[in-house]
Amino acid sequence: MSHDDFAFEPIPGLPALPPEGETILWQGSPDWRGLAWRAFYVREVAFYFAALVAAQPVLALIQGTPLAATLRPMTWIALAGCVAAGLLAALAWLAARGTVYTITNRRLVMRFGIALPMTINLPFALVAGAGLKLRRSGSGDIPVALVPGERVSYIVMWPHARPWRLARPEPMMRDLPEAKRAADILARALSVHCGAAVPARLPVADAANDQHLPQGMAAAG
Repeated sequence: MSHDDFAFEPIPGLPALPPEGETILWQGSPDWRGLAWRAFYVREVAFYFAALVAAQPVLALIQGTPLAATLRPMTWIALAGCVAAGLLAALAWLAARGTVYTITNRRLVMRFGIALPMTINLPFALVAGAGLKLRRSGSGDIPVALVPGERVSYIVMWPHARPWRLARPEPMMRDLPEAKRAADILARALSVHCGAAVPARLPVADAANDQHLPQGMAAAG
């Protein structure tokens, strides 16, 4: 991906200038390390290959093979693990580099993609609610529930979709370094859109649970 891949955008993350009356409130991108860890499962892949390496001496003892004979397969397995983890980390870096989330006073815009950039517009009228999953580091995820009858493709949105919500996929701003700030801005924008007198706050999920986020309360009309 060259540095000119998004040169056609008048504003980074937006395919066109906002119409009159629309204001950009916030823009951000996911942290590539978080994507590598939680979306591309670099940790699990590394553990898998480490287990394969550790199993070689055990298998040699069971089969009566000299331990010295396991050195070559252990080396190749470790090398394969490093390559696999490195490729996944590189994909995570590219995915984060090509992603821009934009919150305006009227909609949420998600631009993402490595080889084929794509832009998803989510007007607040289509948003049923949102939630915040905050981690101890301050990073977090913001899943967005859509009103009944509106759907997005989980495959198209991944990794910018709430994990394992296959029946009713939910777009998700993922691994934001300053998730609480983005969530507060989105909550206020949704509240203003609904005509609420007091800006809402998105409900915060348990930081120990990545997969089960509560649906948000800041509903749009």
